[in-house]
Amino acid sequence: MRELEKLAAAARRLVADRRGNFAILGGLTASAVALAAGFGVNIAQLHNVKSGLSNAVDAAVISTARDLTTGVISTKDADNVVRAFLEANATSLLAPGEKVVLGKVTVDRLAGTVEATAHIDVNVFFPLFGTADRQRVTATTASLYSDKDIEVAMMLDVTGSMEGQKIKDLRAAAKNAVDRLLENPRTRVALVPYAESVNVGVLAEKTVFVEKSGGRDLPLPDDATPREISNNTGRQTDNCASERKTPNLEADYTDDGPATKRVAPDGRIYPAKINRDDRVGSCPVASVVPLTSDAGKLGKAIEKFSARGVTAGAIGVQWAYYMLSEKWRAAIKEAKLGDGPADMDPSKVVKVAILMTDGQFNKAFAGTTSDGAASRRHAEGLCKSMKDNGIEIFAIGFDLNDAGMSKTEREQAKAVLKNCSSPDRSSIKHYYEASTGPELDAAYRSIIESTEILYLTM
Repeated sequence: MRELEKLAAAARRLVADRRGNFAILGGLTASAVALAAGFGVNIAQLHNVKSGLSNAVDAAVISTARDLTTGVISTKDADNVVRAFLEANATSLLAPGEKVVLGKVTVDRLAGTVEATAHIDVNVFFPLFGTADRQRVTATTASLYSDKDIEVAMMLDVTGSMEGQKIKDLRAAAKNAVDRLLENPRTRVALVPYAESVNVGVLAEKTVFVEKSGGRDLPLPDDATPREISNNTGRQTDNCASERKTPNLEADYTDDGPATKRVAPDGRIYPAKINRDDRVGSCPVASVVPLTSDAGKLGKAIEKFSARGVTAGAIGVQWAYYMLSEKWRAAIKEAKLGDGPADMDPSKVVKVAILMTDGQFNKAFAGTTSDGAASRRHAEGLCKSMKDNGIEIFAIGFDLNDAGMSKTEREQAKAVLKNCSSPDRSSIKHYYEASTGPELDAAYRSIIESTEILYLTM
């Protein structure tokens, strides 16, 4: 006890002694500064490692999602791909004795996401009281991917008003659009050049009914006699087609295949072939190209685009619809033009139509003599049917403010494209106007970017 009392007395004397206060204060201040500096260095060190690790994990997951989307790898490969990417790109973050540890990689096929977590146990520069000399830094990130297919039908105006620089601009923009679309190997593209009619190439043999002037306006019934065939069937010389007609001779807005059976007013059964109206006066040189991933084939078809004829826009819309409909798969395969469209299953395929015109839709044949109002009405009816079937529609008006059109014609041209387009969503718009070749190219580029977003989110 006496020893404790002596120790207490010595402590009281030390406290009462003022001579060493400055030295003690200086020492305490220096310690505090060193402590703060140490904490600051550690925080900066951990922040830099966290930032670098987050960037590395982000890049690894995005790269893996891209490879899944384009079919380069399968879902079972995702873990190894993320790991290899991290090992190759995160070494600059590591001090001696440290390593990147990849945690769980999760591929959620239902949500369409890839998620990964990784950590580094960092050797801090200044171990301080109460803190470990190793701190764990963790980063988690996720990215969308899709294993769906993409089918795109491009309806392209090759009418007489496109003559000159505009048809050159269209060739260049369409070629660039095809090349960009096919960067994703899951994508197939169809081309539908149109004017007063649509040249359907070899598809015409089994799918088109050629009207004869003064003859019937419905395809021949299954039990047609040789005399009926002679009296009602014209001679096919150009492989062109106009609208399909319903039994009451109005435009047909369905996507039925040409072999679908219909009932004529007289009760006889006939196939739902597409009419080649006897009043059609011209046919585009370039023909329809059904869905393909062959960039060379598509490019050669685009090179054949030449300007001629008036604007029967509804006929172009109609054939864009057919090129995306599984109901036309049998006819396309029979004509040896590819595998045809996939089923309209949004869980497996994204279907997109891109409609393009430089003017007012001004001609129709079904239910009329030659009526622009009917052409626009038919186009909107077909567009509604397409959208009801899950097809996303984008539209481009090219040089619609041309002085050659009246204000009314411009308004009508814009109205039908806007009405045909799918509703805008968040950052995705569906209706575009372009005045020049570069603007037309930019419109296609923007649509393709939107298609990629839809591909990941639909």
